[in-house]
Amino acid sequence: MKKLLSGALCLLLLLALLSGCESLPAATGTPVSTTEAPAPAGEELAVPVPQGITPTQDNARVFYEIFVGSFSDSDGDGIGDLRGIINRMDYLNDGDESSGRSLGVEGIWLTPIFRSPSYHKYDVTNYYEVDEDYGTLEDLRELIELCHQRNVKLILDLPINHTSRNNPWFVSFTNARKNGDASDPYYDYYSCYPQGESAPAGRSFAQLAGTEFYYECNFDGGMPELNYDCEAVRQAVLDVAKFYLDMGIDGFRFDAAKYIYFRDNAASVEFWRWYMEALRSVNPQLYAVAEVWDGDGITDLYYPAMNCFNFTSSQAEGLISKTAQNGDVNRYVSYLDSYLDGIAGENPDAMAISFIGNHDTDRTAGFLPSYSGRAQMAANLLLLGPGSPFIYYGEEIGMRGSRGSANTDANRRLRMVWGDGDTVKDPQGASYDPDNRADSPVTEQIVKESSLYNYYKRVILLRKANPEIARGDFTPVAIPDSKAGGFISDWQGSRVLVLHNPGTKAVTLDLSAMELSEFTVLNGFVGMGSALLENGVLTLDAQSSAVLRVN
Repeated sequence: MKKLLSGALCLLLLLALLSGCESLPAATGTPVSTTEAPAPAGEELAVPVPQGITPTQDNARVFYEIFVGSFSDSDGDGIGDLRGIINRMDYLNDGDESSGRSLGVEGIWLTPIFRSPSYHKYDVTNYYEVDEDYGTLEDLRELIELCHQRNVKLILDLPINHTSRNNPWFVSFTNARKNGDASDPYYDYYSCYPQGESAPAGRSFAQLAGTEFYYECNFDGGMPELNYDCEAVRQAVLDVAKFYLDMGIDGFRFDAAKYIYFRDNAASVEFWRWYMEALRSVNPQLYAVAEVWDGDGITDLYYPAMNCFNFTSSQAEGLISKTAQNGDVNRYVSYLDSYLDGIAGENPDAMAISFIGNHDTDRTAGFLPSYSGRAQMAANLLLLGPGSPFIYYGEEIGMRGSRGSANTDANRRLRMVWGDGDTVKDPQGASYDPDNRADSPVTEQIVKESSLYNYYKRVILLRKANPEIARGDFTPVAIPDSKAGGFISDWQGSRVLVLHNPGTKAVTLDLSAMELSEFTVLNGFVGMGSALLENGVLTLDAQSSAVLRVN
């Protein structure tokens, strides 16, 4: 029964990422590099692009999360909207794999766009309408078409654990309870209990106005929780998802997935397995990821239904951040190996979904500044790893923002710092220092070769040039007495070796002594230093990463 009652990047980056260069021989000394003249002011700098990059066809993609209301405003009302995203698509992905001019993301996650009374839109009033602040369904269709033209998958944030109190479903539920009409189809739509019974331990409830019932609202009194013991509710939320899949949406991020049945993971997993089976019958290539904010032992339970975000690696205390700050790569890749084995044991098609920060966390630049090289090293660890990593909008330009003592997450969802007169404003309740949002705006970073933005472009290109990284069988490579380390990835008969050095000094690695002599091609490097492969010995500078291949 659910819920009762029914710094400088250096010009050395990416030695192999030079147009027209297939690969670099192993023993030719210092890799050759080229430098393009800076682009005119306002025109995005093109970084060198490796030969042979082909469009991604599967779901192992780099995604970009957009908090829609804070991204880009197209109509001057101060609120970001779908048209603003359409206008910024050339920044995100220009549709040309060989241009080297856009960020190059392969997927976009939109936070909720449905009609809602709040700035964050996680309390939905009508799932079948785009909120008027964000645009129209026609705008959404245009964005879907544009994304697909550029081989970008578009997923929607679908919060179905709860709705708005203003949702017609809840209004009808309230009326049915007031009238005592158990035959009303909405009578059991929401989780509640009657006066006189004990409230279930650990949950939050509010009295239903004009009745003797209390409805469940664990997140906020304005967010009543749906009752998933009611078949009509299950069908209703299934119909919503199918509506958007039929429109062309590629999938969903599911908010608060473990709260479908509060503190009952087995029941929640059962629901998600049923739900995902129904959705995959519509689109077998559906991209789906669940927010199960918990440790790996809990998120693993949900993997039989769908992939989940990895919270162990995220945020200031997460493994990516700690490793990027002169941490031990060997510990990190050992964890990844165990994690990948664990989720594969739950689902052979499971995929790691990593991130450092999102709309619910403090922004990463606050604890991973670019001037120290830590932001760059974290980007390497995130993007040169298995699965489908997520970037939070503004992370690529070092945007800052933290909740601090404020009783709101608005300071984590600040307006994008474009620097070109975009009229988008901060969300309601934001109080973060306007002069401390980013070291420089997009307009300055896109024309500066050493910017964090252009660094992200290079790392994404290096990842694309070596598709084994995201998809292959993962084998950790331990380096004794060193914080440097990495992994081998085998995919479709091809092997790559990824090595990271987050330390403060260069490391010299004799690949033969490490039984890695088969990796004779240094296929690219990225970081605050350089890499050199000569006579089977790799020298990898501090805060740098390298990708090697079998010739």
